[in-house]
Amino acid sequence: MMEETARYIREHIPNNPEIGIILGSGLGNFTREINVQASLDYREIPHFPQATVKGHPGFLTAGECSGKGILVMGGRFHYYEGHSMEEVVFPVRIMAMLGVKTMLISNAAGGLNPAFRVGDLMVITDHINLQPENPLRGPNEEKLGPRFPDMSEPYSRDLVTKALAAGRKCGVPLQSGVYAGVQGPCFETPAEYRFLHIIGADAVGMSTVAEVIASVHAGLKVFALSVITDLWVREQGKPVTHEEVLEAAAAAEPKLSIIFKELIALL
Repeated sequence: MMEETARYIREHIPNNPEIGIILGSGLGNFTREINVQASLDYREIPHFPQATVKGHPGFLTAGECSGKGILVMGGRFHYYEGHSMEEVVFPVRIMAMLGVKTMLISNAAGGLNPAFRVGDLMVITDHINLQPENPLRGPNEEKLGPRFPDMSEPYSRDLVTKALAAGRKCGVPLQSGVYAGVQGPCFETPAEYRFLHIIGADAVGMSTVAEVIASVHAGLKVFALSVITDLWVREQGKPVTHEEVLEAAAAAEPKLSIIFKELIALL
């Protein structure tokens, strides 16, 4: 299946991508910042899962940015949608087969750190995996990666350093912290928010962790950025809504695009 999918994509894109990008909820407009060469609807790609969540348009876009070949997922797959973990990380493995060496990932996340504000960008320096299944569970395929991949540096320190420098250069303030990945799809209770903060998380979301694990397994360098779209400390009686998340992500997207473009130029 993977070979058939990779062959189809290779036949329909004009470049050899060096960089893979996964865009989170409400963050799909980064493709406007690149020289688009081809765009494939997920529905056209053999064996590719389908995005079902609002804010995930469902297109794979190939193009160039800062002279680098890139492949952009406009929308990702979540375990809570009913996808298996194998389906969630399927695109990551396809990108690795196509020659991608660096993975840039974005997501919308809830802020747990009291210093954070809605609209902040958080560079992920580490994560806590609270999702119910690991994407590497089951027989290991050595052609994809080792049985026991090292996770002492899941997020490239070099890329983190470059991104923080890019933020200072462009006047885009960046937070940094630990991301907790949970199953979803419901937002957390106040007690769960407090628990996540106590165990060391600065932000929480329902994606990213499995993709990072699969990327590290495949030998890719990883950088990830969270847009803080809501805060765990809220006014009483004011619920979190997905619409609120999408609005906050869209408002912060220009800052994310600046960081991604600057980082790509430095690679």
